[in-house]
Amino acid sequence: MTHRPTEEPLRQVRPHPVDTTWNGAPPEPADIDPAVLGTLLRRHGWQRRGGAAGRYGRWTPPGPGAGGTSLLVPESRAFPDSDELLGEALLALSRSGSPSAREVLVSLAVPSDEIRWWHDVPAGPAGAATWTVEDRLRGAARRMLLAAALATRARAGYHGARHRRAAAAALENVLVGSAADGRLTAFVPVAGGRPLAVRLHQALFAAREAIDYQRATGGMDGFGTAVEAGVSHELTEALVALVRGTEGARIAVEWAPAAGVPEGCAASAEPVEFSPGDLPVLREAGARYLREEPAVPVRITGAVVRLRRSGPRGEGTVRLRVLAGADVPNVRITLDEEAYRIAGHAHLVGLPVRVQGRLESRGGFRRLTGAHGVVPVQVDDAERDRMMKELHENLDFFEDACGGD
Repeated sequence: MTHRPTEEPLRQVRPHPVDTTWNGAPPEPADIDPAVLGTLLRRHGWQRRGGAAGRYGRWTPPGPGAGGTSLLVPESRAFPDSDELLGEALLALSRSGSPSAREVLVSLAVPSDEIRWWHDVPAGPAGAATWTVEDRLRGAARRMLLAAALATRARAGYHGARHRRAAAAALENVLVGSAADGRLTAFVPVAGGRPLAVRLHQALFAAREAIDYQRATGGMDGFGTAVEAGVSHELTEALVALVRGTEGARIAVEWAPAAGVPEGCAASAEPVEFSPGDLPVLREAGARYLREEPAVPVRITGAVVRLRRSGPRGEGTVRLRVLAGADVPNVRITLDEEAYRIAGHAHLVGLPVRVQGRLESRGGFRRLTGAHGVVPVQVDDAERDRMMKELHENLDFFEDACGGD
């Protein structure tokens, strides 16, 4: 069996909710837990350099350009001046030119789990990296987020076109920062997005264990059981894209301190590392997932949007826009002459059809084989009017229906 490549442009993630609700002004001190602020500062590279023990800490930003900038952050609200110190610290963060200050404020505004990627790429002249390196890092990160979102919908070795719309919707509120110095951070809001972060966390460790098992024993069995943790063809492809052309890559998932640690996950864990030596195993696992994912029996209801056959008689090919029965946007079906006639008539009068068959993994679950039981389906007047409008806007249908090439 051969498979058509499933590479396709990924939908751009939309701005994080904070970008539509936060105008750059610092949060109110009363809304901030001092312990959460301290945890976020440490996470984003700020250094504590003294302060009154048990009362407040003095923090300085990361990097050589920190200068004289520092924050006084109370350790708790036990002292009368805690709100005043918090207000001054938050205002200083909002005015700071440090990228880490922006990241801290984003996490304070909307509690988010943070996913971080690093990759080690040979530096160019004067230590500079080309823009294509940063673009590859962003692309690999997006593919990994999509693979995790797909795994929250279903456990499968190969998802193909299934669940893509729901997975893309799950990424709408994820903020992906700028890729710089071989590092990238994504902020996944806890409200609605935590299952994605948990699934990615578990899948990365399962993939690492499966690779280590294969390199130690030569067996690929670990990748079979890793599917339950969220490992898939899509995830292995994302890891290949992340590691290829680098000296190694690391991924870490860090939980929002305001929301706590999700059940079944470690409070802190070292980043999961992958190296160029893992690429052959990842490619083999991806090919195996692609090859072994079974066809799925389905009964689909869909609107006929395309008809094509080589002559005025005989079987033809129909494309359906799926309305129900399978979580894919479109399928192609080869129908015998009678079923093709029924599909054509249904299209002309603005009715969808119902058909049974097997959704094949070949081509990304976009083709239905063994189709039978094609019948028109009654719909309400509003839906029928919409489908008739679509028919009139796509008059090239008649050329295809009549056998034109």
